[in-house]
Amino acid sequence: MVHELPVTFEVISLAAMVVLLVADLLIVARRPHVPSMKESAIWVGFYVGLALIFGGIIWGVGGVTPAAEFYAGWLMEYSLSVDNLFVFVIIMARFAVPRVEQQLVLMVGIIMALVLRAAFILAGAALIEQFTWLFYIFGAFLIYTAIQQAIPEKPEEHDDYKENFLIRSMRRVLPLHNQYDGAKLTTTIDGRRLFTPMIIVFLAIGSTDVLFAVDSIPAIFGITRDPFIVFATNLFALMGLRQLYFLLGGLLDRLVYLPLALSAILGFIGVKLILEALHTNTVSWINGGEGFEWAPEVPIWLSLTVIVVSLIVGTVASLIKSAHDEKIEAARIDAERTESASAEDASK
Repeated sequence: MVHELPVTFEVISLAAMVVLLVADLLIVARRPHVPSMKESAIWVGFYVGLALIFGGIIWGVGGVTPAAEFYAGWLMEYSLSVDNLFVFVIIMARFAVPRVEQQLVLMVGIIMALVLRAAFILAGAALIEQFTWLFYIFGAFLIYTAIQQAIPEKPEEHDDYKENFLIRSMRRVLPLHNQYDGAKLTTTIDGRRLFTPMIIVFLAIGSTDVLFAVDSIPAIFGITRDPFIVFATNLFALMGLRQLYFLLGGLLDRLVYLPLALSAILGFIGVKLILEALHTNTVSWINGGEGFEWAPEVPIWLSLTVIVVSLIVGTVASLIKSAHDEKIEAARIDAERTESASAEDASK
């Protein structure tokens, strides 16, 4: 559903959000450092609080429905962004990016994501306006993605990052040096100009952003068709993502059930899109171009509930499992120490 929010409100809001995001990113360029847990927590809390306040402002300006769509869309996009961080962590480790330079890499990644998502949103909104049957395709794609997300990775694949065709091709074409030179993309060795591994890192981050934009944009259009709300949810999902990376750090490995939670969300949105497409069907060879009255329109409150419950259950279950695994590991270590001590006593 598209809402008639005041144009002035939309323009001022988008401008303020872009300025805030750019200002945050410029801080990195001027003062590169590894943020502490406290600093990261403060910034993440600030951006989360800002999103909650902005949803309240939308409520006051446009009513409860657009506000609910914003909250549901923001939660979903934010959870997908956390999933994106899993890949970023693997990329940083795979290419041994110096920790002090990781902020810059994240900054570039966020800028790439912002540009790509903006292009996808504009294209998606224009296409949906003209071809509502695309919801059939979007829905099927999200259901397929949900199934893929739910399939457990093999142990040997969990921490492995597979370079795509673009990166493999660039490795063959570009004259690469095997060491970093700060944040520089090129360096001079024995009078020869070479690219540093940083160029490959940026390519890896950028190509990952494309894949996540392909997933997230159809999903958010399953929540709302309002381009302003779609773009606002994506902006707020990207705000604080850099600080969230350093805040979570090793905790990402503990969120073992987050992929299943995201699978449930994407699957639900995919079914929702197909039901909406059936309800408003205009495809001539399906039911003679008429909609199916039996296909329900899923209310926004139900979407918001499914998203919130899925994230809570996935997070709590992950933490419980991690705590249980830690206890088992601690018991195993104690048992080994006891066995070792007993063996030493017996040998004396």
